[in-house]
Amino acid sequence: MTHLPEAEWRRWPELVRVVSALSADGGAVRYVGGAVRDTLLGLSVADVDLATPLRPDAVTARLEATGMKAVPTGIAHGTITAVSGGRPFEITTLRRDIATDGRRATVAFADDWRDDAARRDFTINALYADPVSGEIFDWFAGMDDLQAGTVRFIGDADARIAEDHLRILRYYRFAARFGQGPVDAASHAAVVAARHSLRTLSRERVADELLKLCALPSPLAVIEQMADDGVLAEILPEADRGGLQRLAKLLNNEAIVAAPANALRRLAALLPSSAAADSASARLRLSRRQREHLLALTDDGKDALAMPVHGLAYRIGREAAMDRWLMAARADQLPAALDALDGWQRPQLPVKGGALVARGLTAGPMVARTLRQIEAQWIEAGFPDGAAFETLVDQALRDAAQ
Repeated sequence: MTHLPEAEWRRWPELVRVVSALSADGGAVRYVGGAVRDTLLGLSVADVDLATPLRPDAVTARLEATGMKAVPTGIAHGTITAVSGGRPFEITTLRRDIATDGRRATVAFADDWRDDAARRDFTINALYADPVSGEIFDWFAGMDDLQAGTVRFIGDADARIAEDHLRILRYYRFAARFGQGPVDAASHAAVVAARHSLRTLSRERVADELLKLCALPSPLAVIEQMADDGVLAEILPEADRGGLQRLAKLLNNEAIVAAPANALRRLAALLPSSAAADSASARLRLSRRQREHLLALTDDGKDALAMPVHGLAYRIGREAAMDRWLMAARADQLPAALDALDGWQRPQLPVKGGALVARGLTAGPMVARTLRQIEAQWIEAGFPDGAAFETLVDQALRDAAQ
């Protein structure tokens, strides 16, 4: 009998309160999924999910009777979110699938823990643990797979994918995070064979999985595998083979300066142009902010690093400028550039159109053209002020008068 190691999260007062409410008077509850898996691997745990044979109305009643908030976040699938001390915990009634169509499932509540485990995706995610004794329940050799670094579907891989096509992308994401040894041949063959079914998924779900994958510490090998398998082309047809080289360079630069992982920056590395970034943003339904950032990082392959570092930051923003340097700079160029950008604030052009008109420039299109000239020279000169800036303005006005 294997037991869950002691961990700080198991003593959270907010969690203990939820467990006590659900286990009182003959109730039953177990930890499930990521918290169990990650604790066995010695990883930190931020979220804890719980499973129980109690029906959602009974879960709600028990939570509210002890002063906790019960939010019906997924009531059709038996999920209630308990809010205890400001911390959320997902509680799901044991289930078994009645019907699936690759995007959603119709479920029936169940009383058998193994039935509930059997409907999950991978063996390493179907681990349950008793909150009191710590005893681990593992019906599908998930602990063996966890130790071997193998991502394997529960039961028949084709059937698991047919239940939810998003599991194809989850397979690659979990392989990037937990895979160590040889892949499970049946699981890998199944995701490759079913890759075209990804087209039936909502764009938002695909984008969410893709960005989660890109945010992992070392996603390159798995993204290369996705390209070889034809999966990357299904979800990101704008990517080219050169994108893998750009991503490799970016990851190397990130490691050199210990830059935190950034999913959008890594996605940008896979895209060859601003047109590709625009297309990918629209198809994945990224937010306006995400789209604008991707466009700033691709910019049709222009050599943005040829301009002064602060000039680039002025034009595309400090964060985007840092990302451009991480994506394209030589390793020896990075430290100085990133130091220069650290804490830098975008200055305001010290003159406006009205001031130019007051100095004799005729109102109209010439004012805007002259302002653009002044701004360009001001950026190139390193944002001077005082007499040096006045010299720029005087010269621009003389040029306009000719």
